[in-house]
Amino acid sequence: MSIALLDHVNIATNKLEATKDFFVDVLGLSVGARPNFEFPGYWLYADGQDLVHLVGVEDDSDVEPKSPLDHFAFRTDDLEAMAVRLDDNKVKYVRFEAPDGSRRQLFLRDPNNVTIEISCRT
Repeated sequence: MSIALLDHVNIATNKLEATKDFFVDVLGLSVGARPNFEFPGYWLYADGQDLVHLVGVEDDSDVEPKSPLDHFAFRTDDLEAMAVRLDDNKVKYVRFEAPDGSRRQLFLRDPNNVTIEISCRT
């Protein structure tokens, strides 16, 4: 048995609505079904798969311990369309290409300052 795909990323945030709006409006995910937990949140989907789980917290002190997460990545088949979408939403990003040319990437940050990579394999 081996790990094949990213299942989901969980983000605990005191900016629940802004974070949901970022992933929906800027990155194109959609709000979908979520179990009826006793705390606020959203599950965000792409192609029928829940990729990002958001959990609403009172303030940053509710998130213990702080995560060492550097970034997480989504794959796209059209990096230029994603760059246009980011530009349209006034989201700053940095372009990068792997030294071997195997992928092109955009790096950006969500409202919680989490780094996100958008990757396109060439």
